[in-house]
Amino acid sequence: MNWLKGLLYVGLIFYGVITFLPFAWALSASFKPLSEIMAGGSHFMPDHFTWDNYRTIFFREPLFGRWLINSIVVAAFITGFNILFNSMAGYALARIQFPGNSFLFFVILAVLMVPGQITLIPSYLILKNLGWLNSYQGLIIPNVVNATFIFMMRQFFLNFPKELEEAAALDGLSRGETFFSIVLPLAKPALAAQAIFIFMGAWNNFLMPLIILSDPEMFPLPLGLNTFKGQYISYWNYIMAASMVLTLPALVIYAFFNRYFIQGVTFTGSKE
Repeated sequence: MNWLKGLLYVGLIFYGVITFLPFAWALSASFKPLSEIMAGGSHFMPDHFTWDNYRTIFFREPLFGRWLINSIVVAAFITGFNILFNSMAGYALARIQFPGNSFLFFVILAVLMVPGQITLIPSYLILKNLGWLNSYQGLIIPNVVNATFIFMMRQFFLNFPKELEEAAALDGLSRGETFFSIVLPLAKPALAAQAIFIFMGAWNNFLMPLIILSDPEMFPLPLGLNTFKGQYISYWNYIMAASMVLTLPALVIYAFFNRYFIQGVTFTGSKE
Protein backbone atom coordinates (compact mmCIF):
# COMPACT_ATOMS: atom_id res chain seq x y z
CA MET A 1 0.00 0.00 0.00
CA ASN A 2 3.04 2.29 0.21
CA TRP A 3 2.85 2.95 -3.56
CA LEU A 4 -0.75 4.13 -3.13
CA LYS A 5 0.37 6.53 -0.41
CA GLY A 6 3.18 7.79 -2.62
CA LEU A 7 0.78 8.24 -5.53
CA LEU A 8 -1.55 10.22 -3.26
CA TYR A 9 1.30 12.53 -2.23
CA VAL A 10 2.32 13.04 -5.86
CA GLY A 11 -1.27 13.94 -6.74
CA LEU A 12 -1.53 16.38 -3.83
CA ILE A 13 1.77 18.02 -4.72
CA PHE A 14 0.68 18.34 -8.35
CA TYR A 15 -2.64 19.88 -7.27
CA GLY A 16 -0.84 22.24 -4.90
CA VAL A 17 1.51 23.45 -7.64
CA ILE A 18 -1.38 24.03 -10.07
CA THR A 19 -3.26 25.95 -7.39
CA PHE A 20 -0.23 28.07 -6.49
CA LEU A 21 0.76 29.01 -10.06
CA PRO A 22 -1.95 31.70 -10.60
CA PHE A 23 -1.02 33.35 -7.30
CA ALA A 24 2.69 33.24 -8.22
CA TRP A 25 1.95 34.83 -11.59
CA ALA A 26 -0.17 37.56 -9.99
CA LEU A 27 2.58 38.28 -7.45
CA SER A 28 5.16 38.53 -10.22
CA ALA A 29 2.88 40.68 -12.38
CA SER A 30 2.40 43.13 -9.51
CA PHE A 31 6.07 44.12 -9.95
CA LYS A 32 5.90 44.45 -13.75
CA PRO A 33 5.07 47.55 -15.82
CA LEU A 34 1.85 47.34 -17.82
CA SER A 35 3.71 47.09 -21.14
CA GLU A 36 5.49 43.92 -20.00
CA ILE A 37 2.26 42.29 -18.85
CA MET A 38 0.49 43.15 -22.11
CA ALA A 39 3.41 41.77 -24.10
CA GLY A 40 2.58 38.32 -22.76
CA GLY A 41 5.09 35.51 -22.45
CA SER A 42 5.32 32.61 -20.04
CA HIS A 43 8.18 33.89 -17.89
CA PHE A 44 7.37 34.55 -14.26
CA MET A 45 10.19 36.83 -13.20
CA PRO A 46 9.82 40.51 -14.17
CA ASP A 47 12.26 41.78 -16.81
CA HIS A 48 11.86 45.30 -15.45
CA PHE A 49 11.23 45.03 -11.71
CA THR A 50 9.36 48.06 -10.33
CA TRP A 51 7.62 49.22 -7.17
CA ASP A 52 5.67 51.86 -9.11
CA ASN A 53 2.46 49.79 -9.11
CA TYR A 54 2.33 49.77 -5.32
CA ARG A 55 3.36 53.40 -5.06
CA THR A 56 0.62 54.33 -7.49
CA ILE A 57 -2.22 52.55 -5.72
CA PHE A 58 -1.18 53.80 -2.27
CA PHE A 59 -0.10 57.38 -3.02
CA ARG A 60 -1.68 58.37 -6.35
CA GLU A 61 -5.05 56.64 -6.21
CA PRO A 62 -6.98 58.93 -3.84
CA LEU A 63 -9.65 56.37 -2.92
CA PHE A 64 -7.49 53.27 -2.41
CA GLY A 65 -6.91 54.00 1.29
CA ARG A 66 -10.64 54.57 1.77
CA TRP A 67 -11.44 51.27 0.04
CA LEU A 68 -8.99 49.47 2.29
CA ILE A 69 -10.50 51.04 5.43
CA ASN A 70 -14.01 50.17 4.23
CA SER A 71 -13.02 46.53 3.78
CA ILE A 72 -11.36 46.37 7.19
CA VAL A 73 -14.33 47.95 8.98
CA VAL A 74 -16.96 45.83 7.24
CA ALA A 75 -15.06 42.54 7.55
CA ALA A 76 -14.16 43.17 11.21
CA PHE A 77 -17.73 43.99 12.26
CA ILE A 78 -19.25 41.12 10.27
CA THR A 79 -16.76 38.65 11.77
CA GLY A 80 -17.27 39.90 15.32
CA PHE A 81 -21.07 39.89 15.14
CA ASN A 82 -21.13 36.44 13.54
CA ILE A 83 -18.86 34.94 16.17
CA LEU A 84 -21.15 36.27 18.91
CA PHE A 85 -24.59 35.66 17.40
CA ASN A 86 -23.86 32.33 15.71
CA SER A 87 -22.35 31.01 18.92
CA MET A 88 -25.29 32.16 21.02
CA ALA A 89 -27.80 30.66 18.57
CA GLY A 90 -25.87 27.40 18.32
CA TYR A 91 -25.62 27.12 22.09
CA ALA A 92 -29.33 27.80 22.55
CA LEU A 93 -30.26 25.12 19.99
CA ALA A 94 -27.89 22.60 21.57
CA ARG A 95 -28.57 23.19 25.25
CA ILE A 96 -31.87 24.98 25.82
CA GLN A 97 -35.10 23.07 25.31
CA PHE A 98 -37.86 25.48 24.32
CA PRO A 99 -41.06 25.17 22.24
CA GLY A 100 -40.16 25.09 18.59
CA ASN A 101 -36.49 24.19 19.13
CA SER A 102 -36.51 21.36 16.59
CA PHE A 103 -38.66 23.30 14.13
CA LEU A 104 -36.31 26.29 14.29
CA PHE A 105 -33.36 24.00 13.70
CA PHE A 106 -34.99 22.56 10.59
CA VAL A 107 -35.75 26.08 9.37
CA ILE A 108 -32.05 26.89 9.67
CA LEU A 109 -31.22 23.75 7.70
CA ALA A 110 -33.73 24.83 5.04
CA VAL A 111 -32.04 28.24 4.82
CA LEU A 112 -28.78 26.45 4.00
CA MET A 113 -30.41 25.10 0.85
CA VAL A 114 -31.37 28.55 -0.49
CA PRO A 115 -28.74 30.00 -2.88
CA GLY A 116 -27.60 33.44 -1.80
CA GLN A 117 -28.23 34.89 -5.25
CA ILE A 118 -31.98 34.38 -4.79
CA THR A 119 -32.03 36.82 -1.86
CA LEU A 120 -30.10 39.61 -3.60
CA ILE A 121 -33.10 41.46 -5.04
CA PRO A 122 -35.26 41.19 -1.86
CA SER A 123 -32.26 42.35 0.17
CA TYR A 124 -31.75 45.32 -2.14
CA LEU A 125 -35.42 46.35 -1.89
CA ILE A 126 -35.40 46.07 1.91
CA LEU A 127 -32.20 48.11 2.21
CA LYS A 128 -33.61 50.72 -0.18
CA ASN A 129 -36.79 51.10 1.89
CA LEU A 130 -34.68 51.44 5.04
CA GLY A 131 -32.48 54.06 3.40
CA TRP A 132 -29.39 51.93 3.91
CA LEU A 133 -27.98 51.97 0.40
CA ASN A 134 -24.41 53.34 0.25
CA SER A 135 -23.94 52.82 3.98
CA TYR A 136 -21.94 50.69 6.39
CA GLN A 137 -25.10 49.33 7.99
CA GLY A 138 -26.32 48.17 4.58
CA LEU A 139 -23.11 46.18 4.15
CA ILE A 140 -22.95 44.83 7.71
CA ILE A 141 -26.44 44.24 9.15
CA PRO A 142 -27.68 41.70 6.52
CA ASN A 143 -24.57 39.60 7.20
CA VAL A 144 -24.38 39.52 11.01
CA VAL A 145 -25.64 35.91 11.23
CA ASN A 146 -24.93 32.87 9.11
CA ALA A 147 -27.02 29.70 9.08
CA THR A 148 -24.05 27.52 8.18
CA PHE A 149 -22.10 28.54 11.26
CA ILE A 150 -25.14 28.40 13.55
CA PHE A 151 -25.35 24.76 12.50
CA MET A 152 -21.61 24.32 13.01
CA MET A 153 -21.67 25.82 16.50
CA ARG A 154 -24.68 23.69 17.46
CA GLN A 155 -22.74 20.58 16.48
CA PHE A 156 -19.80 21.77 18.56
CA PHE A 157 -21.88 22.48 21.65
CA LEU A 158 -23.66 19.12 21.42
CA ASN A 159 -20.28 17.54 22.18
CA PHE A 160 -19.31 20.10 24.80
CA PRO A 161 -19.00 18.46 28.27
CA LYS A 162 -22.11 19.23 30.32
CA GLU A 163 -20.22 18.62 33.55
CA LEU A 164 -18.50 22.01 33.23
CA GLU A 165 -21.83 23.78 32.90
CA GLU A 166 -23.30 21.82 35.83
CA ALA A 167 -20.31 22.76 37.98
CA ALA A 168 -20.76 26.41 37.03
CA ALA A 169 -24.46 26.21 37.94
CA LEU A 170 -23.53 24.79 41.36
CA ASP A 171 -21.23 27.79 41.84
CA GLY A 172 -24.21 30.07 41.26
CA LEU A 173 -23.53 31.20 37.70
CA SER A 174 -26.50 31.98 35.49
CA ARG A 175 -26.92 30.55 32.00
CA GLY A 176 -25.52 33.71 30.44
CA GLU A 177 -22.57 33.90 32.85
CA THR A 178 -21.78 30.24 32.18
CA PHE A 179 -21.84 30.81 28.44
CA PHE A 180 -19.59 33.87 28.42
CA SER A 181 -17.16 32.90 31.19
CA ILE A 182 -16.92 29.10 30.79
CA VAL A 183 -18.29 27.86 27.46
CA LEU A 184 -17.15 30.55 25.02
CA PRO A 185 -13.49 30.64 26.14
CA LEU A 186 -13.28 26.86 25.75
CA ALA A 187 -14.80 27.05 22.25
CA LYS A 188 -11.74 28.77 20.75
CA PRO A 189 -11.08 26.07 18.12
CA ALA A 190 -14.62 26.30 16.71
CA LEU A 191 -14.61 30.09 16.96
CA ALA A 192 -11.29 30.29 15.11
CA ALA A 193 -12.54 28.07 12.29
CA GLN A 194 -15.66 30.20 12.05
CA ALA A 195 -13.68 33.45 12.14
CA ILE A 196 -11.48 32.38 9.21
CA PHE A 197 -14.39 31.48 6.94
CA ILE A 198 -16.52 34.50 7.92
CA PHE A 199 -13.68 37.00 7.56
CA MET A 200 -12.59 35.65 4.19
CA GLY A 201 -16.18 35.68 2.93
CA ALA A 202 -16.73 39.28 4.08
CA TRP A 203 -13.29 40.46 2.92
CA ASN A 204 -13.71 39.04 -0.59
CA ASN A 205 -17.40 39.87 -1.01
CA PHE A 206 -18.01 41.53 -4.38
CA LEU A 207 -21.56 40.83 -5.52
CA MET A 208 -23.58 42.38 -2.67
CA PRO A 209 -21.55 45.64 -2.55
CA LEU A 210 -21.84 45.85 -6.35
CA ILE A 211 -25.63 45.85 -6.05
CA ILE A 212 -26.18 48.21 -3.11
CA LEU A 213 -23.30 50.69 -3.57
CA SER A 214 -23.01 53.47 -6.12
CA ASP A 215 -20.79 55.92 -4.22
CA PRO A 216 -17.10 55.12 -4.96
CA GLU A 217 -16.11 56.32 -1.48
CA MET A 218 -18.11 53.46 0.05
CA PHE A 219 -16.59 50.75 -2.14
CA PRO A 220 -14.77 47.91 -0.38
CA LEU A 221 -11.46 46.86 -1.88
CA PRO A 222 -12.75 44.05 -4.17
CA LEU A 223 -15.21 46.46 -5.78
CA GLY A 224 -12.64 49.23 -5.93
CA LEU A 225 -10.31 46.99 -7.95
CA ASN A 226 -12.94 46.90 -10.68
CA THR A 227 -12.42 50.62 -11.31
CA PHE A 228 -8.96 49.87 -12.72
CA LYS A 229 -10.69 48.16 -15.65
CA GLY A 230 -11.84 50.54 -18.36
CA GLN A 231 -13.74 50.12 -21.61
CA TYR A 232 -10.61 50.39 -23.73
CA ILE A 233 -7.77 49.55 -21.36
CA SER A 234 -7.36 47.61 -18.12
CA TYR A 235 -4.48 48.48 -15.81
CA TRP A 236 -3.52 44.91 -14.95
CA ASN A 237 -0.35 46.04 -13.17
CA TYR A 238 -2.41 48.04 -10.66
CA ILE A 239 -5.02 45.28 -10.40
CA MET A 240 -2.35 42.70 -9.57
CA ALA A 241 -0.70 44.96 -6.99
CA ALA A 242 -4.02 45.74 -5.34
CA SER A 243 -4.91 42.03 -5.42
CA MET A 244 -1.78 41.23 -3.41
CA VAL A 245 -2.81 43.84 -0.85
CA LEU A 246 -6.27 42.25 -0.80
CA THR A 247 -4.77 38.80 -0.23
CA LEU A 248 -2.44 39.76 2.62
CA PRO A 249 -4.99 40.19 5.47
CA ALA A 250 -6.60 36.82 4.68
CA LEU A 251 -3.19 35.15 4.88
CA VAL A 252 -2.45 36.88 8.18
CA ILE A 253 -5.80 35.82 9.65
CA TYR A 254 -5.29 32.23 8.55
CA ALA A 255 -1.74 32.14 9.92
CA PHE A 256 -2.91 33.57 13.27
CA PHE A 257 -5.78 31.09 13.71
CA ASN A 258 -4.15 28.14 11.94
CA ARG A 259 -3.32 26.25 15.15
CA TYR A 260 -7.02 26.19 16.05
CA PHE A 261 -8.37 25.65 12.54
CA ILE A 262 -8.08 21.88 12.02
CA GLN A 263 -9.06 21.21 15.62
CA GLY A 264 -12.13 23.42 15.30
CA VAL A 265 -13.31 21.78 12.07
CA THR A 266 -12.85 18.33 13.68
CA PHE A 267 -14.69 19.23 16.88
CA THR A 268 -17.78 20.43 15.05
CA GLY A 269 -18.74 16.89 14.06
CA SER A 270 -21.49 15.38 16.19
CA LYS A 271 -22.34 11.92 17.32
CA GLU A 272 -26.03 12.76 17.22
